[in-house]
Amino acid sequence: MAKRSKAYLAAAEKIADDTFYAPADAIRLAKDTSVAKFDATVEVALRLGVDPRKADQLVRGTVKLPHGTGKTARVLVFANGDKAEAAREAGADYVGSDELLEKVAGGFTDFDAAVATPDLMGKVGRLGKVLGPRGLMPNPKTGTVTMDVARAVADIKGGKIEFRVDKHSNLHLIIGKVSFDEGQLVDNFNAALEEILRLKPSSSKGRYISKATVTTTNGPGVPLDVSALRARAGE
Repeated sequence: MAKRSKAYLAAAEKIADDTFYAPADAIRLAKDTSVAKFDATVEVALRLGVDPRKADQLVRGTVKLPHGTGKTARVLVFANGDKAEAAREAGADYVGSDELLEKVAGGFTDFDAAVATPDLMGKVGRLGKVLGPRGLMPNPKTGTVTMDVARAVADIKGGKIEFRVDKHSNLHLIIGKVSFDEGQLVDNFNAALEEILRLKPSSSKGRYISKATVTTTNGPGVPLDVSALRARAGE
């Protein structure tokens, strides 16, 4: 077990034992217990009642946070010709085709999102071992395989995030920074939760959300009262 700092232990003491907090209260407490000496990221972790081994229960989607993430995402675009130029004009950080494909194949992953035009997906698909484990593979379902690369870049730069349940049925997402005010973080949380609830698989059985926690980078987790979240899910 990792040794915790005195600052972490002092922050953790502010979180009451056996208490589950409403979203606004949890977010307020997460901000208050942040121990980082920088503008830490605020994250939410959910345990879902789905079986991600089944294709129809693989919860995956995107949502544009009303107040952004507090970070300007680095976007890579696989495109040629006019589409490549449109991506550059939209603010993409890396744009190209064959040379960029070779660079990524060599292990380059210094970016937060990847976009591709459909005509290049035959080549991009070969990068599965590099992009897949990092959640960076372009996908039509998340709007990152598209001819409208300019819009995709603008959406991602403007605070659009992607989320995906992992093999343990956990889902992690960013809702902002500690420097955000409580209202902004609550707005972002509600926007993300609404989309996650909308994507609830009809084939999943039992409770959709079984556990939820709000935390900050290197800070203690604040447990959410999931009964309110279940009510919003119609359970």
